[in-house]
Amino acid sequence: MGSAIAPRKTSEQPQSANRLVRLYQSSIGKKLITGVTGLGLAIFGLVHMLGNLTLLASPEAYNEYAYHLEQWGLLLYAIELILLTFVIFHALLGIQIYLGKLKARPVGYQTYTSTGAPSLQSLSSRTMILSGLGLGVFLVFHLMAFKFGPYYSTVLANGSAGRDLARLVLEKFQTPQYAFGYSAVMILLGLHLRHGLWSALQSLGAMSAGAKPLIYSLGTGLAIAIAAGFIGLPLAVYFGLVG
Repeated sequence: MGSAIAPRKTSEQPQSANRLVRLYQSSIGKKLITGVTGLGLAIFGLVHMLGNLTLLASPEAYNEYAYHLEQWGLLLYAIELILLTFVIFHALLGIQIYLGKLKARPVGYQTYTSTGAPSLQSLSSRTMILSGLGLGVFLVFHLMAFKFGPYYSTVLANGSAGRDLARLVLEKFQTPQYAFGYSAVMILLGLHLRHGLWSALQSLGAMSAGAKPLIYSLGTGLAIAIAAGFIGLPLAVYFGLVG
């Protein structure tokens, strides 16, 4: 008689994949992923704002900056793909978290007051879903207007042919609908970041109880700085201070 041979498992999923799925499905995992993607997008927003401010120096400096980014080639496409992934996951999970809160508490409070740490209830925290949806809609129009907008050619200071992105930006922000519409959306961005930065760090466990007031204040200051930097450019262009 032959010895019995145990059947081999052929459909067992990798443990790492199972852990990732469980993390995504859990409420804590959703908050962690939302926090990581939110911080990543906030860092991009800061860098993007600083890049925009090169137009305050001169249109030539702005075009040189845009040309330098284009020379990154595949690396730039990879970064854009990562940012798109962050936007998708951040939006989807944010909506899921919001719907989960509605399901847990179908009747909202009639009045809101800030109770201080750890809740720090504020206008920013109560309007996260609205400001987030507004920013998502804005992003589509923003990309259509600038990234995929008219392509004006120019000769850069180094003699290379490039896109005259400064001309496009100046044209858009010289119209009131773009100048003031863009500025209004950036106020939404400031509100979203004010609560989002602090909430993300809290979800990631990156601060102690004693440091919460300081980090909340720093997050608020950074949110105001980013929003103000974005708002300053269109208003400067519209009122003839640039270009």
